[in-house]
This record gives sequence, C-alpha cells and structure tokens, in this order.
Amino acid sequence: MLKIVFMGTPDLAKEALKSIYEAGNKILAVVTTPDTPKGRGMKLVSSPVKEYAIEKNLIIYQPEKIRKNEEFINKIKELEPDVICVVAYGKILPKAILEIPKYGCINIHPSLLPKYRGPAPIQWAVLNGDKQTGVSIMYLDEGMDTGDIILQEHIEIGTDETTGELWDRVSDIGAKLIVKALSQIESGTAKRIKQEGEPSIAPMLEKEISKINWEKQTSAQICNLVRGLNPIMGAYSILEGKKIKFWKVQSLKTDEVVKDFPELEDYLYKLKVVMPGTIIFADQKKGLFIKTLDGIIKAIEIQPENSKKMNACDYLRGNRIDVGKFFE
Repeated sequence: MLKIVFMGTPDLAKEALKSIYEAGNKILAVVTTPDTPKGRGMKLVSSPVKEYAIEKNLIIYQPEKIRKNEEFINKIKELEPDVICVVAYGKILPKAILEIPKYGCINIHPSLLPKYRGPAPIQWAVLNGDKQTGVSIMYLDEGMDTGDIILQEHIEIGTDETTGELWDRVSDIGAKLIVKALSQIESGTAKRIKQEGEPSIAPMLEKEISKINWEKQTSAQICNLVRGLNPIMGAYSILEGKKIKFWKVQSLKTDEVVKDFPELEDYLYKLKVVMPGTIIFADQKKGLFIKTLDGIIKAIEIQPENSKKMNACDYLRGNRIDVGKFFE
C-alpha cells in the first residue's frame, strides 16, 4: 500500500482522488487551492477536491503559495510520502517538493504528450477540431509537462462533442489510469518513456477568443469554437447591439438547407455574395440559419443577452429576428 500526498482542485482531480482512495492507497494529506468567493454574496466556496477530502476525513492543506513556503514544504517532508499525485492543482511544484517523495511526483495530463503541454489541453483539442486526444500519466520534473511518461491512453473525440463532455470522459479515464500507474510503481514495473515528437502548447484561454469572426472563420471553425467554449464561456456575436451566445450549432451544406427551404434554390447564385454573418432564415419551427464564409450554420441552442440558454426555435417564437440582419 503506497503512502500518498494528493494535490488537485477541480472535478477531474476529485475523480482521481476518489479512485486512488477506493483502490486502498493510504492518503496522508490532500493539498488544494484556498476557498474562493463566488456569487452575489461572495460566499467562500471549496474546491471539489476539498469537498471529497472532508467527506473522507482526510487531512487538508490549502496554502496560498507553495514556492519558498518552508513551513508547508517541511510539513510534506514530515509525512514521508512514497508518491505525490498531482492532478490539475493549478500551481507549479518547486524542486524542493519534487524531491520529497520516495518514488517521485506523478501527474495526469489530459493530452497525448508532448502535444498540448500547458493548462488547457482538452479545450484546445476541441477548438482545433482534433479527431483524437488522450491521457498521459507522467513523472513531474521542473519543466512544464516535460517529464517521462508512465502510461498513455488514446481517446477518440466525437464530431459534436463539447469540451465539457470530453472533460467528463477524460476524468473517468484519467482516474482509472493513475491507479494503474500507482500499482505499477508499487510493483516496480512502472516505465519511464521519454517524450518524443514536436511539442505544442495549450495556453489558458483568453476572453477575446470567444467572439465569432464571421469574415475569417469557416463553418467548421465556428462549430469548433462553439464546442470548445462549451461550457467554459460560450462563443458569442453581436446582433443589433446585443450579445448572443452560441452553445450549440450545426454546419450545413447548401443542399441540406434547400430541403427545408426550397425557395432558396432559385437564389443560390445570390447566396455566394451574401456577407458572412447574415441571417438567411429565421423560422420558429425550423430554426435560425446564418451565412458563413464557406457555407451555412444552424444555431440550435443560444443565450440572448441577460437571459438563459434556450433552443433557438423557442427564442424565435417570442422574438423577431429579421432576415438580412447580420451578426457583427
């Protein structure tokens, strides 16, 4: 039975902690980020990892900083862990901590390293329209996701799969894979595989990325943007001065739209010169259709300004959107 210090914060980390705990490993302590104020009342909210640790009566540490935090580092040393498991903790570990555990520090990274090193690999895999990603269990070193790999598992990305949906699948796979890696470490059979291939970086997402650029982005790129930012922040555009977020869209070929709107067939030659972002149909039964740089997208789920998410048809039943208007 390994003695483990666990470091993590979000749901993905909680699932890993749960698997490690249920596999019978001894959790010496759980380290997570400090509680954060949220909501109108700015009430302090605990991380998912902390909530699980409380449920299992585990020792919890929440240091503001860990680099040059001698008091915290000494506490971890005193625990004498065999392994430190790090899953989406949110802080880079200093050398002083990396050197503490007997068998090193290991990490779940949700990509096929060395592709998508950095804090947002799941999001960028969807944003870039990748067909495949994966999970890597790796040893931590002082670099950013540059350590040796223990295990990897490939994952196919669904055509319409969102970041949120992929995140849930990765959480389950990563939780199972890290338990397998710990078992291999305990038995002395864990591998150390050097990362090979051209590395790429998956940086934190900036808010500016969420605005749809109708003049430059293709239908596929818009669909990937919508999928990639669901449920993080949502892709948006401006219609008559008001922001509308897009949570689900569908890319359509012209002949597919003609099936729903036969009258379009006589005007296909005109469609080629219509400005991207222009609303070409707004029907409360059939939906909202928008011209793109290379085709048409159908808005399926939207969120009007100061409102909740809703089906686009439901919105059109109570609100008028004129054909010919365009999104900015």
